[in-house]
Amino acid sequence: MKLEVVVAIVHNDKKAYYSSLIQARQVNFQFSVPCKGTTHLLLGYLGLDERPKTLIGAVVREDEAQTVMEILNENFQKGKDYKGIAFTMPFSSMIGTLAYGFLSNEKIVKEQA
Repeated sequence: MKLEVVVAIVHNDKKAYYSSLIQARQVNFQFSVPCKGTTHLLLGYLGLDERPKTLIGAVVREDEAQTVMEILNENFQKGKDYKGIAFTMPFSSMIGTLAYGFLSNEKIVKEQA
């Protein structure tokens, strides 16, 4: 099973909400970092404050990636506070079957001799 990285940029106050949605889809590894939206410079020139954003990255099995994207898209439509953007990238290289087993949430992983 191949792996993908799901990247979502959401409002900072919804970080835990979106993180738990992603976690529910067999995700063993995710991270979040503070970030700025694409309009922060323009809003700064106008004297307007932009809401802080968080980037959430998660390693997801390929068969779960589409479901995660659909769940995120549905939640982005809930209202102004739930807005965000998400996309996937292929996870193309991995060394070690145990690390792969952890990231793919495989219950049985055989170690190579």
